[in-house]
Amino acid sequence: MASTEDKTTTNTTTTTNNKENVTSWKDSIYNPRTGEFLGRTASSWALILLFYLVFYCFLAGMFALTMWVMLLTLDDYVPRYRDRVPTPGLVIRPRSLDITFNISEPLKYKPFVDELEAFLQRYNDSQQEQNEECNPGEYFMQDDSSDMSKKACRFKRASLSVCSGLSDTNFGYHEGKPCVLLKMNRIIGLKPLGDPYINCTIKKDNPISMHYFPSEGRFDKMYFPYYGKKAHETYVQPLVAVKLLISKEDYNKELTVECRVEGSNLRNNDERDKFLGRVTFRVKVEV
Repeated sequence: MASTEDKTTTNTTTTTNNKENVTSWKDSIYNPRTGEFLGRTASSWALILLFYLVFYCFLAGMFALTMWVMLLTLDDYVPRYRDRVPTPGLVIRPRSLDITFNISEPLKYKPFVDELEAFLQRYNDSQQEQNEECNPGEYFMQDDSSDMSKKACRFKRASLSVCSGLSDTNFGYHEGKPCVLLKMNRIIGLKPLGDPYINCTIKKDNPISMHYFPSEGRFDKMYFPYYGKKAHETYVQPLVAVKLLISKEDYNKELTVECRVEGSNLRNNDERDKFLGRVTFRVKVEV
């Protein structure tokens, strides 16, 4: 009989403890007696939220003030710091360092042809009529102009001859003698000394003939200096087209071509940047 009473007392105590634990857990979230939520009253939560609201508004105001002061030091037309890239990189079109195609399959070289045609749209006569006829061999200086908008020299697409896409809409790809276009990246204020021109070589024992357009692959001085995207809205970089006269003996062979800017003070031998004043690409004509 005593044993039964002890069990009843134990069960009653256990039930009471469980109820107290449940009540204590609920009170830790919301206590109806004190009105506390997660251990804080409504006024305490309001003060904390007000503090962080003021604190983050202050931080946002400081950030906005800092950005505003910094923007006051910038020029809309000329970057404040321009000494990190003294020599432009050399890039090619089509935009590929591995030009492989089959002359008997037009769909293989069509992407290259389409890219060249799209790229040369800005060099059409209809687009270039708004630009100026400049004096060849002379820098087109406009530093003394009070007008921030600068004029650009006219680059005629026809000067690329058979690589212009005007007389040969396939740019020589259909006959296994592809054209590639080269241009220098834009650098504000760049005035290359000397007479810069493009020279390409193929890394093989027997050299391959190439034709350069315009004459001798030169970048005329009249396209320099560049005054920035906002000031020089109609400016286009001068181009040099290289037509690779690949013979049948070199079909189905991967040819490595390296083109450099020569004849000026522009660097083309920096081992840390292999695109500074030069570019290397591969060409393979399949049959």
